[in-house]
Amino acid sequence: MKHSVFSIVLFSLLSLCSAQNASTIYDLIEATTTCAGCSALLLALKGVAALGNDAFVSVITGVCILSGAEDPDVCAGAIGLEGPILAHDLRGMTIPSYTSTWFCTTIFGLCPLQAVRPYSVSFPTAKPAKTRPAPSGQSPIQIVHFSDIHVDLSYTVGANYNCTKNICCRPYTTSDAPGKTQYPAGPNGNHQCDSPKTLEQSLYAAIGQVAPNATFALFTGDVVEGAVWLVNQAEVTGDLNDAYATMASKLGMPVFAATGNHDAAPVNSFPPNNIDTTISSQYVYDTLSAKWQKWIGSSAAGQADKYGAYSYKLPNYNLKVISVNTNFYYKQNFWLYEKTIQYDPDGQLAWLVSELQAAETAGQRAIIIGHMPFGVNDAFRDGSNYLGQILNRYDATIAGLFFGHTHKDDFQIGYSSYSVQSARTANSISHIAPALTPTSGSPAFKVYTVDPVTFGVLDVTVYSTSLEAATYQTSPVWTKYYSAKEAYGPLVSPPVTAASAELTPAFWHNLTAVFQSNDAVFQQYNARKSRGWDVPSCDAACKAKSVCQLKAAEAQYNCATVSAGINFKRDTSAVAEVDGPSECHGSKMMEVLSRMNKGSL
Repeated sequence: MKHSVFSIVLFSLLSLCSAQNASTIYDLIEATTTCAGCSALLLALKGVAALGNDAFVSVITGVCILSGAEDPDVCAGAIGLEGPILAHDLRGMTIPSYTSTWFCTTIFGLCPLQAVRPYSVSFPTAKPAKTRPAPSGQSPIQIVHFSDIHVDLSYTVGANYNCTKNICCRPYTTSDAPGKTQYPAGPNGNHQCDSPKTLEQSLYAAIGQVAPNATFALFTGDVVEGAVWLVNQAEVTGDLNDAYATMASKLGMPVFAATGNHDAAPVNSFPPNNIDTTISSQYVYDTLSAKWQKWIGSSAAGQADKYGAYSYKLPNYNLKVISVNTNFYYKQNFWLYEKTIQYDPDGQLAWLVSELQAAETAGQRAIIIGHMPFGVNDAFRDGSNYLGQILNRYDATIAGLFFGHTHKDDFQIGYSSYSVQSARTANSISHIAPALTPTSGSPAFKVYTVDPVTFGVLDVTVYSTSLEAATYQTSPVWTKYYSAKEAYGPLVSPPVTAASAELTPAFWHNLTAVFQSNDAVFQQYNARKSRGWDVPSCDAACKAKSVCQLKAAEAQYNCATVSAGINFKRDTSAVAEVDGPSECHGSKMMEVLSRMNKGSL
């Protein structure tokens, strides 16, 4: 059924029946098949938003229920939380515009990905004639990296693991309760559920066993579980307090952490400071800074309380750890869809430049940690490009970058020139940690062997535990899964096998050449992304896109495509990042609207 823009908007403004409004919007969403048509759709939604948040939530909740995309309680809960943010966006949005096109791309998959808006990051000094330092040859240190723990404090042993929600192992209904279901959840987790407390405790025990003398740990965010339609401010605060208290008590080392997109309610909600709203994420920053202070001190904690980001100089090492709030560049942080999308939300990029400049001037090395890798399709291309400018300027200072979010064991390479991608132009490496939550594979963490002077990574060893093991539900057993240097070092040209040799950006670039020429090695990598669980097939076209993603620390170069009706539910595909979303989304409103549309570009 087709509708004119005028009739839809008029209907939205004048109708007193939200059920009729929902039906009309539902029909329009299903009928929209082009980017131009999406502008008409947004005008209709803008008309509903003009009636106020309550009206908008009521109509879109009705759309969700009509679509059958989610259970009615999920529709009501998720849209009640997220709807006011999208209504805020729509009321201020010019249609069509750069902002509205990105909105149509992200929500409905109906517009093509847009080119980067030109913007030159300002630097206080010219780039010096410095190069990446050579390994020192001194006895290495160890650094632990874990991510996306998604601990569900409401996980119930014996509850249904085969429920109708995206996260199970909770007694949502009487038939889901222990003793009432034929799919009872075990005590240590299930692939359909987020992490029980027992699995979190098992992780820290394993870290203590395999890396008892590690210098510090990196945790790249996402504490809160995935039942986002039920998560409120009180739960986020409680979850964060519980998780960081557990880390402090179970890990005998400092933990340097980043802010995850799930670590707020509504999910993904991180408004920049200049946005006029009563929906604030300040409580998240307050909670995190208080918990982080014991590891980063009061000065850095003060930065975290303001930005959700901080910079900390280790007292016994010539190293600065810089944690950035990647939610300011995340396409599902709907607060970013302002009438004019900001080039540098909250001035975080300018702050990062100042911190790296200070490190360069002092002769320090730096590592950057954050939740979302900047090369994924989740990242706004603009912010990813601007960060790339910074990485190029300070490539001799930055030892490495460390992220999570995708739930995959992965990496991304940055280049000084993306038009000439080579071992010579490869100048940054992003290490991406697998998740603890079993929803996307076997729970895992990484241990880096690191040069104590240059802080270059000498090896990456992954440890994992398999839910399919016979003894898992009694006691998870964590074992070495593989070592990057052992598995790949002899295969690259030139080989990198010496214990003191760094796995440089050039090494990782050369590894992608091995993947292209040796399909067996690539398929091993593909299986390792999910730690061998539910490994999808990956043919030649899939491999080409995957390798392209590896060689794209900037999102505009990742070969991502857009298709209408993308399913934004958690995707267990090991190559999901190439064509669409990663694991860590949670936006139910976006999932519902995108799944309704069946058109194509």
